[in-house]
Amino acid sequence: MPPFPASAVMNVEWDVAPGLTDYREAVAAMEARAAAIRGGEAGERVWLVEHAPLYTAGTSADPAELIDPRFPVHATGRGGRYTYHGPGQRVGYLMLDLAARGRDVRHFVHSLENWIIATLGDFGIEARAEPGRVGIWTGTGANEAKIGAIGIRVRRWVTLHGFAVNIAPDLSHFGGIVPCGLGQFPVTSMAALGKDVGMAQFDAALQNNFPLFLQLLGQEQKSALEGGLLND
Repeated sequence: MPPFPASAVMNVEWDVAPGLTDYREAVAAMEARAAAIRGGEAGERVWLVEHAPLYTAGTSADPAELIDPRFPVHATGRGGRYTYHGPGQRVGYLMLDLAARGRDVRHFVHSLENWIIATLGDFGIEARAEPGRVGIWTGTGANEAKIGAIGIRVRRWVTLHGFAVNIAPDLSHFGGIVPCGLGQFPVTSMAALGKDVGMAQFDAALQNNFPLFLQLLGQEQKSALEGGLLND
């Protein structure tokens, strides 16, 4: 994979990939970096990408929820069921060392949720996490919909995978799956909510809120979920 410019935020490498990133190459690069972090050979990394249209099947994927495999389907080691990635969706891969950040997987996920919620709030979108459900939600009643997904894996206390937020994807592409096993709820995007936001604008807001995310992550709350898988 060709190199691209990187910066550092709070001593974490911050990369934004140009164009569309091949999914298999991305997973291989992410896993290699996570192993290097665990071995003390590399630092932590946040990697923001877009993919060509594809579906991913998490460790709990139900084949019945793959309705129309119109795009390539990739089995992946993250927790959760089927999800979609494609142009107009910001995917964030997080390679962070939880051994140095509290060793609390649940707290990591809650902090990640709050980071995305705060970022969406910068654009006037009231988002939230819902108890008993996965992902990031907005709206109420008939307007309730999912705007973001979270799916992680933790290997030897280093995180892999991360999140996906719908900026302006083709929402019809979600019709080939039951997104995250929650067929009773629609998906939405910033564009569908009337927010004309470019990817670079969203990335800047993510970066601005990143120190808060690390601050929340530093508020250690112990759990017994070493090496656990959490749903997207």
